[in-house]
Amino acid sequence: MMNCIIVDDEPLAADLISGYVHQIEYLNLVAVCRKPMEAINILGNQKIDLVFLDIEMPQLTGIELVKTISNMPLFIFITAYPQYALDGFNLNAIDYLVKPIPLQRFIASVTKARELCLLKNSDDKISTADDLSLPFIFVRSEHQNIKINIDEITHIQGLKDYIKIYTCTSGKAIFTLSNFKDILEKLPRSRFLRVHRSYVENMAFLSVLRKNSLIIHGDLLIPIGETFKDEVHKRLGLA
Repeated sequence: MMNCIIVDDEPLAADLISGYVHQIEYLNLVAVCRKPMEAINILGNQKIDLVFLDIEMPQLTGIELVKTISNMPLFIFITAYPQYALDGFNLNAIDYLVKPIPLQRFIASVTKARELCLLKNSDDKISTADDLSLPFIFVRSEHQNIKINIDEITHIQGLKDYIKIYTCTSGKAIFTLSNFKDILEKLPRSRFLRVHRSYVENMAFLSVLRKNSLIIHGDLLIPIGETFKDEVHKRLGLA
């Protein structure tokens, strides 16, 4: 679903575009703005994927509006003046639609915008996945950076400003100046579960779940905090 807004001071033109938008199932019309400043406020406070933007408007032209917004979403210029087309494309407009706009031409334009939006979202997901695909992390301990294989981490214990990282290959925990928030950002959420305000465990090493505790890595008992019980059962498919 693409959130979109229409920015046009002409009611008839705005109504026509609004009617077209409502016929496209993947478009969600957030607002129709009669004034450019209304659009600027919405763009600053909501996630908008696509803007249908008139060029000739009082106070601020569509071209000036695009230059004003630092992180402008995808936008399609809509105008009765073809002479602005070159300026529009120089600003990386998706398309330039001249009024009156046939429905077929409108559909072709938003289809292009949708393909670009899907491509952007796909790139973002791949980037996020790549960040989590490394099989190891580095932590600072004893004045050096220590490499820890994620698959070998059995559990993590929090101790005020420090955490202790335990692995299945070493009987000695690794101390590092950190907190759960920072360390969990480095680990794949699908595999690690916070079960207590002082403990995070690797679900791959879980062997037994009890009412108020669980056993990991053979015979190690880890408590389950009262406030974490519901999430533990949900993540383990027991809720």
